[in-house]
Amino acid sequence: METPNFGPRERTREQRQALADQAAAINATQDRTAEPFALQLIDRYVAGELSMAQVLAEVNQVYQKRYQ
Repeated sequence: METPNFGPRERTREQRQALADQAAAINATQDRTAEPFALQLIDRYVAGELSMAQVLAEVNQVYQKRYQ
């Protein structure tokens, strides 16, 4: 897997956590929660192991397999 690249607003762990928290809050306003596999990917994003593009690619791959 390639090394994650982070934009200027997601370079630190704190910035990535704030973005993840904001996304979770938006989902909560719509009565949605992330599935456990997605939460694990988000944790890896916050830790700096994955970029958001990599997280989205993994999520899309799971859903494509599930719903084809």
